[in-house]
Amino acid sequence: MALIGEGGMGQVYRATDTRLKRQVAIKTLPPSLSADQDRLARFQREAEVLASLNHPNIAAVHGFEESGGVSALVMELVDGDDLSLRIARGAIPLEEALPIARQIAEALEAAHEKGIIHRDLKPANIKLRADATVKVLDFGLAKALEPAGAPSGSATMSPTINTPAMTQAGMILGTAAYMSPEQAKGRAIDRRADVWAFGAVLFEMVSGRQPFSGDTVSETLAEVMKSEPPWQAIPVTVPAHLVRLIRQCLVKEPRQRIRDMGDVRLALDGTFESATPVTTLSPDVPWTRLAAMRLAAAAAVVASIGVGGAVWMMARPAPAPTAAIARLAMTLPDDQRVGGLGLDQLALAVSPRGTLVAYVAVMSGREQLYVRAIDAVESKALAGTEQATNPFFSPDGQWIGFFSQGKLKKVSVAAGTIQTLSDAPNARGGSWAGDVIYFAATNSGGISKVSADGGVPTEVTTLDRAKGEISHRWPQVLPGAQALLLDVWTGPGADEKQVHVLRLDTGKRTVVVQAAASGRYVASGHVIYARNDELFSVPFDVDGLRVSGQASRLRDTAWKGSEGNQFAVSDNGVFVSVSGSASRYERRLVWVGRDGRVEPLAAPPREYYGNAVISPDGTRAAVDMEGGTVSVWLYDFVRATLTPLTTGKGSSQAPRWTADGTRLVYRGTRTGTRNLWWKGVDDAAGEERLSSGDGIQTPGSWSADGQWLAYNDSDPVTGFDIWALPSGGDRKPRAVAGTPSMEASPRLSPDGRWLAYTSDESGRTEVLVQSFPEPGGRTQISTRGGTEPVWSHDGRELFYLNGDAMMAVEIRSSPAFAAGTPRMLFEGRYVRSPNSVASYDVSADGQRFLRVQPMHPDPPTNQIQVTLNWFEELKRIVRREFP
Repeated sequence: MALIGEGGMGQVYRATDTRLKRQVAIKTLPPSLSADQDRLARFQREAEVLASLNHPNIAAVHGFEESGGVSALVMELVDGDDLSLRIARGAIPLEEALPIARQIAEALEAAHEKGIIHRDLKPANIKLRADATVKVLDFGLAKALEPAGAPSGSATMSPTINTPAMTQAGMILGTAAYMSPEQAKGRAIDRRADVWAFGAVLFEMVSGRQPFSGDTVSETLAEVMKSEPPWQAIPVTVPAHLVRLIRQCLVKEPRQRIRDMGDVRLALDGTFESATPVTTLSPDVPWTRLAAMRLAAAAAVVASIGVGGAVWMMARPAPAPTAAIARLAMTLPDDQRVGGLGLDQLALAVSPRGTLVAYVAVMSGREQLYVRAIDAVESKALAGTEQATNPFFSPDGQWIGFFSQGKLKKVSVAAGTIQTLSDAPNARGGSWAGDVIYFAATNSGGISKVSADGGVPTEVTTLDRAKGEISHRWPQVLPGAQALLLDVWTGPGADEKQVHVLRLDTGKRTVVVQAAASGRYVASGHVIYARNDELFSVPFDVDGLRVSGQASRLRDTAWKGSEGNQFAVSDNGVFVSVSGSASRYERRLVWVGRDGRVEPLAAPPREYYGNAVISPDGTRAAVDMEGGTVSVWLYDFVRATLTPLTTGKGSSQAPRWTADGTRLVYRGTRTGTRNLWWKGVDDAAGEERLSSGDGIQTPGSWSADGQWLAYNDSDPVTGFDIWALPSGGDRKPRAVAGTPSMEASPRLSPDGRWLAYTSDESGRTEVLVQSFPEPGGRTQISTRGGTEPVWSHDGRELFYLNGDAMMAVEIRSSPAFAAGTPRMLFEGRYVRSPNSVASYDVSADGQRFLRVQPMHPDPPTNQIQVTLNWFEELKRIVRREFP
């Protein structure tokens, strides 16, 4: 015989049954029990009852033996780890946890039907065999070992068999953690004590932690009797019916607890799911009854449920409980808003089966990835996803791909594990197919692919510069993984974007839709695309890879940032979006005082792109205008007139005045490049190119003496860096600030000695200042995040934006540079820069700010719209427009 364990009831040995030629486990009984003939006889009677159990998930009792003064129980030998060892490796994924839980429930149900209560159910008493069979050990032995007259629920008489290394105190503590409150109090118990213990075990399986714990037995029992489990430890991905089941098992009052393990088994399978509201869902399990349940509730009442600021609201009742359309609004907590709306990143993803929504939210100036089950009232923050952008799900819904800090990464929905897969310095979207991820690593190149386990990416598409292509982005693998849908840009204007389809076997690319962006194929057989905030659909033959019908305008809208629309669609027709509005593009120029008072300019409302900069003499302003292309216009403050400066040659944006006010330098998109160009403001002469290269070059500011232009340039490895271009000589640029982080928004001080810019190397975008032209020590100006720095004309203040707040910092430049404490001047909704430069400017006296203001309120930025059975609405729109 070989010792394999010991515990409160004695020692356990592996032995061979020589008569039946089988391996068995022999559990010797404590000497105190063997010496008490009454107790020994009682134990033998109980053992005979236990031997009557015959179930595939219960370790069998073969018999009771006495030899040489030693009493022993002969039991089935079960090889494999016990459940406690499996849990020690972390929370168990649902696809593994559910079969284990189901077998435990079936074992308990079978024992209860014979009047046998386990009394000591816990992970250490549950064995996991290599063939996935679960065996529950030690049924009823707690009662068998009790002395006559002992309370049937005695907390001190629950034995545990564990490894020899475990201490007795640890064994008792392990038992106490799974005791029901009535058992902990020493009261009489029944099968509901096993129901409680099952709930505690299931809680630990899915969360990886015990529902009740303490440093001592007394502390643990006190937790059991008085405290609630840490419900927040249960991942948001755990199915709703399992969360409810665990809660119902762990009700402290036995009369309110589930009474029968048969009901527990049925609840595990979701049998009662349609009768009760749901709260969470698993990573991506099917949910065929969810929409019908919601719609049935909506027919009776328009419901809203709020927890901690997270609210679900039914928009209207649906006409029928099957294949009906339901619209809901997911409202984020008060301190959150959807991230990336004014910038160039996407924030939303929905899992393939529509059970989970992943989104990027901004809270306290920091962006992070969150996930919420489609019917839940709370979201889960995914730790380690700070600065996340462009989330997308794996095909099985178990992982979320995203981009952060110049890398392509993935995070496990259930476990939160993060893996870095590849470099992606300035990404524009990804799509997951099998074990391959397709992604746009930059906004100035093509599409690449990489193993979903990480590695060296390979190129899938290349830009056709002869056709003016500057970027491929937002890839989507089509069904069958034989083709790719992608956006192709020749510029930032509405007419400079197309949706293409690429055959992966031949590399042939064809146009799907002209003057369209954010193309997505959906399982109804349509390609959805956007123009500004409006959405359209066109039938698409996914086998022939061609458009197969006419386009339709959809009733839904999706917020467009500078480069992508915020919407996503699951394979079964769950549509999520941040609503947009055509009226968002009607904007005006305004002066804003330091106290926040707004004074509109006489300029007519237009589709201003978001940049406004005042001429050195204060008489004019240069602004971007959005349309088929982006163009630069001049506004005259005295005459209140708008005059175009650049038109018809491709997009021009981010204008900056030269120091003498005679020219404007801007980013010009020309023949497949985005370089620096300039043009005189008072003559009809043509524009002149100042730089070359395939990067994205954006002017920041001129030095006051006109000798230097600080600007941004993109790099395929380091992302955005800051350079300085001399105005004379050979015009050879020099690096000023370049790291693997993103440096942007360069702004030279009036005396030319200091450069303000932004960097995200800390994990949050902050405003920094360093010496210029020779780089020197850096000083961080902002304290809780900052963007778009602008100097006052006298150099004594530095302004920047923190969200919607205009911040000001006092600056002292001699004898040494020093910065004061940031203070807020005012808050308000204004259009942000789409170009990583300042979107506003300050007057010469430092008392007013020139800004672009929306004419109409934006749709809520703290809500995500959800439509169930959205494909039904899509079909109705198509039939109505084209019967």
